[in-house]
Formats: sequence, C-alpha cells, structure tokens
Amino acid sequence: MSDVPFDDGNCFACGPENPIGMHLLFERASDGEEVVARATLAPQYQGWRGIAHGGIVMALLDEAMAHAAGFAGHRGVTATVSVRFRKPVPLEEPIEVRGRVAWQRRNVLGVEGKIFDSGGKLLAHAQGSFVSRGRLDAAADRRNPQMQAQSS
Repeated sequence: MSDVPFDDGNCFACGPENPIGMHLLFERASDGEEVVARATLAPQYQGWRGIAHGGIVMALLDEAMAHAAGFAGHRGVTATVSVRFRKPVPLEEPIEVRGRVAWQRRNVLGVEGKIFDSGGKLLAHAQGSFVSRGRLDAAADRRNPQMQAQSS
C-alpha cells in the first residue's frame, strides 16, 4: 500500500460510488478561505430521534477539514480532532458544513470544521490537525485537479 492516500470514489462521506454514503460535495466558499457543502441528512443517520448520531456529526466535520486540506493542495489524513457539540444536528433539514485551514507548519495543517443550521446557527465545531501525505497531484484519482480538468 502506498503512503499517498488514493480516492477511489468510495469514501463514506463524499464518495459518489458508495451506496450507503452521504455523497457530500464540497466547493470553495465565496470568501475563498473555506470549503462548503450543503446537505440534508437522511433518517438512517439517526442517533436519538430526529437528530444525527454524534459519529455522523464527527464524520461531517472530519470531511470538511479533509476537503479544506485538499483545496489547499494537500492529501491529508487526520491526526487529531477535538469536537464541541453545541446543539443537536437535525435530520431531514438543510445544514451547511464548512471547513478551513487555519495554519500550516511543514507537513502538518491545523484545520477547522463547522456545521450550521439553515438559519446560520452554529451546531458543532471541530479543530484538528492533518498530516499531509503529498500534493493532490501525487495520485491519478478523482481528487487530482489535473484529472478533473481532463474529465470536464
């Protein structure tokens, strides 16, 4: 197995090929500093009635941080995550998931993720660190910007 992470489209959070995944699609936010995905969580992601399971919330935050690292040009893997659950994340209601890179030192990136409800209220926040395992163009997969340009 290579040290460079490879995206084969089966990621639980963002993979279009994963039949039970969340199929998140992250884009660069209008401010250019963050990535953003909009989602409505299905009932199968339930913890307590009507709210998302905490592990699903953490997956959303982790994915936002990973995509922030990706938009900064890195293939990162999670090293640490600290989550603050502020309010329950609802099921079957629109939410917004945001991520950004706060700092970088050599191959370590400080990242943040946030989840907001449709009214802009902060529901959950995470801070973490990612270790860069190479540039996005280090593998010929769907995350490689050169591969995306060829498929357009």
